Amino acid sequence: MFHINIPHIEDRIPDKESLKEIQTRYTETYQNLIVNKILNYQRHVSDCVNCEVETSAIPFDMRNIVEVQCKGLLGTDFVEISSDLLEDLKHEDVVIVQSSADFQECAKIQEKGDIVRIKRKELGLFGEDLPYVVRKANEKDFERIQENLLKEKEAIPIFKEKVKKHGLEMKFVDVHLQFDRKKLFFFYTANGRVDFRQLAKDLASVFRTRIELRQIGARDEAKKIGGIGMCGREFCCSSFMNNFKRITTQIASEQNLNTSLSKLSGPCGKLKCCLSFEIETN
Repeated sequence: MFHINIPHIEDRIPDKESLKEIQTRYTETYQNLIVNKILNYQRHVSDCVNCEVETSAIPFDMRNIVEVQCKGLLGTDFVEISSDLLEDLKHEDVVIVQSSADFQECAKIQEKGDIVRIKRKELGLFGEDLPYVVRKANEKDFERIQENLLKEKEAIPIFKEKVKKHGLEMKFVDVHLQFDRKKLFFFYTANGRVDFRQLAKDLASVFRTRIELRQIGARDEAKKIGGIGMCGREFCCSSFMNNFKRITTQIASEQNLNTSLSKLSGPCGKLKCCLSFEIETN
C-alpha cells in the first residue's frame, strides 16, 4: 500500500535504533491512522439510515491473512498464517509458502492486519482456499534461494540458444525456478501461438526437472520487468496493481483526453492503466 522512506534523516538517528526500525514504526503508525479512518467511516455508513451509500454485502474475512509478493505462481497475493508466526513478521520478511497444488514458494510480506481485511473486502474475497505460510525463511532457506537465483541466471542463455536452434519466434522475458525446484518456468512473448513441444523436451533433458513455458502479454511483460513510467514513478502494474483492467479509448474521451495514442500509451505500448483510476471516481 505505502511505506515511509526517510533516508534523509539517517545522520540524526541514534546508534541504538536503526533506520529500518524507525521507518517500520512510522509506517505502522501511519497505516493504523488510515485503517481507523476507513473503519470509522464504514461504521458510520452502516449506522446511518438516511445515507444512500451502498455497502458491500461481503463480510470481513477474520482469518489470519497476509498479503505477499511472490515471483512464482501461487495464484494469489494472499496467504493464511498462524497467529504465532504473524506476530513475528514484519514488512518484507521472507516466508516459505505451501500451495494447495503441492509445491512451495518463497514470498515477501507486503501487508498484514486490518488493512488486508479491508482490501480483501473491497476485492470481494471471502472464505476461499488459500496457500499457507509454513515458516519464516531461515539460513538454509536463504542459501537455497541464492542457489535458485544462480540456476535461473545460468538457464537464460541455454533457453535462448535452444529457441534459436528450433527457429522459434519467441522473446524471452523472465525465468523462475520454484523454491522446491519441482518446476522451472520460462516466460516469453510472441506475436502468435508457438509450437514449443520439442523445445520443452530439450530443456527438460538439460535441467532434469519439469519445464513450463508461459506466453504472456505486453502488460504482463512490463509488470515482470518493471521500470519508470512517463510520470517519473514506478510502473503501477509492478508496484501495486494486482490485476489488469480493460482500458479503451472511450475511457480517455470521457475524461476529455482527446490526444494522440502515443501520449496515452505506456512503455508497454498499451493504453496507460492509470486512465482507469479517475473514471472509477467520476
